[in-house]
Amino acid sequence: MHRSKPTLAIYGIQDRINSDTPFYVHDHALTLMDQGKVIKHLTLERLTRKKHDNTLHEQIYELLKQAGLLNDTDYDLVFIDNVVGRSFISTCGRFRFEAPLHDSLAVKPEKGRCWWLDKEKEAYALNHELAHIGACLPFYGAFKNDSLLVHFDGGGSLSNFSAFGYSNKQLTALEHHWDFKYLSGLFNANALVFGIIGAKFKEQNSVPGKMMGLAAYGTYRKELEEWLVANNYFSDIWGSKKVFFEAVKSDFNIDIQHLNLDNTFLQDIVATMQGIFQRELFSKLSALKEDGDYKQLYYSGGSALNIVANTQIVDANLFDDVYIPPCTEDSGLSLGAAALFEWNKGHEVSLHSPYLNNWLPDEVNCEFGAADIEACAQALLQQKVVAVCNNAGEIGPRALGNRSILALANSKTLADKVSMTHKKREWYRPVAPIMLEKNARYFTNRNSINHLAKYMLLDFEIAEDKRAEIEGVVHVDGTSRIQTISETDNAYIYALLSLLDEKYGIRALINTSFNVRGEPIVHSKEGAVKSAKNMQLDGLVLNGKYQDL
Repeated sequence: MHRSKPTLAIYGIQDRINSDTPFYVHDHALTLMDQGKVIKHLTLERLTRKKHDNTLHEQIYELLKQAGLLNDTDYDLVFIDNVVGRSFISTCGRFRFEAPLHDSLAVKPEKGRCWWLDKEKEAYALNHELAHIGACLPFYGAFKNDSLLVHFDGGGSLSNFSAFGYSNKQLTALEHHWDFKYLSGLFNANALVFGIIGAKFKEQNSVPGKMMGLAAYGTYRKELEEWLVANNYFSDIWGSKKVFFEAVKSDFNIDIQHLNLDNTFLQDIVATMQGIFQRELFSKLSALKEDGDYKQLYYSGGSALNIVANTQIVDANLFDDVYIPPCTEDSGLSLGAAALFEWNKGHEVSLHSPYLNNWLPDEVNCEFGAADIEACAQALLQQKVVAVCNNAGEIGPRALGNRSILALANSKTLADKVSMTHKKREWYRPVAPIMLEKNARYFTNRNSINHLAKYMLLDFEIAEDKRAEIEGVVHVDGTSRIQTISETDNAYIYALLSLLDEKYGIRALINTSFNVRGEPIVHSKEGAVKSAKNMQLDGLVLNGKYQDL
């Protein structure tokens, strides 16, 4: 591998099934890095406006052409695999890569066979599992000594759970397996859960978030766990729910005729599944830590979006620190592969903000002054719902201030309007707040706030006497998924929050992603205007400038 070349990482494995929505493979992406710094990144769905887009193999030629990456091909290539295979073959036929097949996970990139623009070119494969873990590097820097590195998702290349140890500058594979497939399957492949949520199987990527929101309304029950286990979690009742209804009547004497989100018994089932997930994950991490006496945990994969489980791990002080990237799901695979490849080349990986979706036709420059901030503040104080489209978009599934919808957080009515009327989301799904760190300490009565709050990856219990102040963002269980902002994180949002706090006594805002249900987060300025009008929002900030709609 040559130290001087940039690295182009590609996650574009073709799905096993051709369908309108991604089935096994989702969230294709491209990342270009040089000397440990991200030059370009694209999560494909942002540009194409197709949710979880997995058609990079059809579009790669034009995308690379637009980015000027066909004229000069002096870069290292790394491809990320998937459980469905290790080959990337473009529709145009000019890009082809085949990786070697193994029964174990390699701890470094593996050389494969590649044809690039009709010429043979050196290229490498990185397994799905390590690519997830590599996504930590751009946000936390090089792995610390004596660290446990864990991937956990619906399915990587050879596992859905894998663990590596990093000690004395050596990366060691500890284990990889499908033992926890049943745990991730509760969230993305369980027929009963899909029935309760009211989702079709093609909507699998949206079910985990909905399930976590609903779980807060229920209570874990041991007898329910034993019953669910005895019935294999009713995981295969796709065609008919009759066997479930009969079992409920027979074993609990409860007459259920249809699946209803308001039913407390069904809410307890979902809460019990969430409780099982938390307990088993925590037990596994505890055992791995004890075996290797690891000090830090680097944790990635789609399961790391389970906020309640993350909070349990952090609050238990099981590790000295826990690191989770903002793009912990598959949208971060190309970034993780590029970063790990650069790290393997000996480059120091720079620390980045999450605002990396910069595959735009023109340079974006967000400029604002005091009058611009005041204009947005006044709109919010009038209970207007305001969208923000500043600079490059965030990487990952959550808006963190550059592609956000904002509103006052002190009204449940306004929060419901944002979530259900504008975004078309379900009634049981909470919206989250964004605030200065000092105000996060105020609302939680904590002396410090864990750094994972920067990426909205933790739940915090809101002090009971302060819940009314931000009732719009407090979930039914008294918690809130706080995002904290500093001036270096996001200058515009920091200035807005500071003004609202210091001048008007407003300590938090609703922050939810700038998209309607079923669509990707907004990418371009033109898309922002169109989406804001379609969603009937009241105002829009475009690169620092507020306008009424």
